[in-house]
Amino acid sequence: MEVTISSIPLPIDEHYMIKKQRLIGENQDMSTRLCIVSGIHGDELEGQYVCYRLQEKLKELKGKWNGIVDIYPCLNPLGVDSITRKVPMFDLDMNRIFPGDAEGSMVEYVSSCIIDDIQGADLVIDIHASNIYLREIPQIRINEQQKEKLLPMAKWLNMDYIWIHAASTVLESTFAYSLNERNTPTLVVEMGVGMRLTPSYGDRLCDGILNAMMHLGMMKVQKLAIKKPIISTDGQVHFLNATCSGLFVPVVNHENLVRKGDLIGHIVSPLDGIVKSEIISPCDGLLFTLREYPIVNEGNLLGRLLECTL
Repeated sequence: MEVTISSIPLPIDEHYMIKKQRLIGENQDMSTRLCIVSGIHGDELEGQYVCYRLQEKLKELKGKWNGIVDIYPCLNPLGVDSITRKVPMFDLDMNRIFPGDAEGSMVEYVSSCIIDDIQGADLVIDIHASNIYLREIPQIRINEQQKEKLLPMAKWLNMDYIWIHAASTVLESTFAYSLNERNTPTLVVEMGVGMRLTPSYGDRLCDGILNAMMHLGMMKVQKLAIKKPIISTDGQVHFLNATCSGLFVPVVNHENLVRKGDLIGHIVSPLDGIVKSEIISPCDGLLFTLREYPIVNEGNLLGRLLECTL
């Protein structure tokens, strides 16, 4: 059942509309509600695939699950339509204005409608990709203030990695923080790369969502291979930054395990034909973020490395 959350007139007979797809289990038991959210940033499309695949899987499981699954494939439709990370015309990062304001600007009003519609759910999964510059392994990022409540749920979702930290993904003005403050458990998923799809990651998350539904009592146990994630805090993560400008050429793959002293990549000069810098691993660990866009300036993030014993 398609439901319109908000609809605001725009010029030339158009509307700024936020919609959700509401799926109701066969036995009409609506006591448990799961929300899947995507598209807060217009250049992050990995969640769109998850919204499609999850509906496909739930149709195949018709009659075998209960409760409500609300799917919000695109909270920033103007951004998706214009291939823009922020909300165009307003130049606003939508994930920095929650919980919104019913008496505020258009985007603040829409954000308020979204929060009002979702709060009270038993679990919310907020799906993000990285930007166009970086590729991420499937992971969940948790505000350290919420880890006691959220960590057990995060383990359900079939991700490689759970990062407990207090960086920008958990700022007070974000969607996830606002809902968690309203006692609506919300997990932030980061995976893949901006403006692209990584179907294998999306398929894994869909299995994780079905696993979460089992834990929430929304379906009987299915045979799913759920990965046990690595869990870490900020202190175990190393940031690899460019020491000069040039063309970044990695020599290892994303998701690789590397050893201290291993070569991660080169920064080269196409003009001079020389290697300007070598990026060396500072420790043994998992390369969970790697630069996707090759042009770099001094200080740009090239990767993130989780220190661990190999």
